[in-house]
Amino acid sequence: MTMNCKPIATIDDRINDIRGRTAEIVNNDILPNEGRLWAERRAGESWTDRTEVLELRAEIKDKVKAAGLWAPHLPAEYGGMGLDFLAHAYMNEVLAYAIGAASLFGVVAPNSGNQSVLVKYGTEDQKQKWLLPLIDGTMESGFSMTEPENAGSDPRSITTSAVIDGDHFVINGHKWFTSNGIDADFFIVMCRVVEAGQEGTRVGPMVQIIVPTATTGVNIVRGIGVWGRAESDHCEVRYEGVRVPIENALGRVGEGHQAAQDRLGAGRIFHCMNSVGQMWRAFDLMVERATTREVHGGLLQDKQFVQGFIADSYIDIQAARLMTIHAAEKIDQGLQGARTDISAIKIFVPNAYSRVVDRAIQVWGAAGVSNDLPLAGMYMGARTLRIADGPDEVHKILIAKNVLGQYAQGEGWDFGN
Repeated sequence: MTMNCKPIATIDDRINDIRGRTAEIVNNDILPNEGRLWAERRAGESWTDRTEVLELRAEIKDKVKAAGLWAPHLPAEYGGMGLDFLAHAYMNEVLAYAIGAASLFGVVAPNSGNQSVLVKYGTEDQKQKWLLPLIDGTMESGFSMTEPENAGSDPRSITTSAVIDGDHFVINGHKWFTSNGIDADFFIVMCRVVEAGQEGTRVGPMVQIIVPTATTGVNIVRGIGVWGRAESDHCEVRYEGVRVPIENALGRVGEGHQAAQDRLGAGRIFHCMNSVGQMWRAFDLMVERATTREVHGGLLQDKQFVQGFIADSYIDIQAARLMTIHAAEKIDQGLQGARTDISAIKIFVPNAYSRVVDRAIQVWGAAGVSNDLPLAGMYMGARTLRIADGPDEVHKILIAKNVLGQYAQGEGWDFGN
């Protein structure tokens, strides 16, 4: 089944055009080849077979670039579309419908997030040395923030230290779930700048530092196994006396936390719009199964339980989508109140995503948990999102604080704005 993506009457023609052309490539080039594009290399597979897959990916990327749809997150001067926040959000829901489509449009985490941070905070020299090769695809990057000894939900608890020694930082610390750790040529590492002897403490301003992975003292311990897999590309890393030039600081010392929030705030919106696109796909798969599968003397679509699934999933998707677009509109307008809306969607959307995929799996039965369909992967992704970018509980606390703060000023909450 292809994505039914028609123009939206309430948005401008430019965004509708982007969505329409994106959907055309998704429907015509990616969905029919989804199994080939992302199949793991099999035992006995020839180099010719693998080369054909790589060539197919390259052909689709060329088509995307020719259509002017490459790298929506990057400014035009760096080869991207230069999309504003809202347009990018609307494009994301279309990209997310097909497995891996975003990567064929130049959006690959964590590289895309690191590219955006380098564009905003990087010096011209850093852009030449790290950003441009990252855009060209001649380098890979990772993001190294979370620490096993400290709560990932509280970035201010980070204790990885950077001591200034002459014209170098000396970095010591322990990270895990460092993204793309296996293949990365450099990491962006969140550190605290401290005096010698204060290593391992929570004092000192935070900074993000570019650290080449080949630097002595960067020890990649393992790719952490997740969801039953033996290994992933999210790595445990120990930084032991790592020396890098002070010029590798990304932005000013003290801006590290803000740079991380810039990355995470935008990421939460995009994750939610990605979730909406994947819910859309799961919904289509569920309805397709319901309208074609016969059981106990009739089609599944005639069973009231299944009709309830369809109605509940429709409601979940509509609510998740409208909440996310509303938050994206606020960010696009620079409104401070968006923080509450971002926390609200960060809680609601992954939970709705889990429910929608769970119902689709139930309708498909055993096939729903098989590798023949994308639903099992979606289910694991939805559950992971309830932890990623801040757990639900932290965001609930933030919402309550913002609401109570408004009432403490003598004003009720204005749900109209």
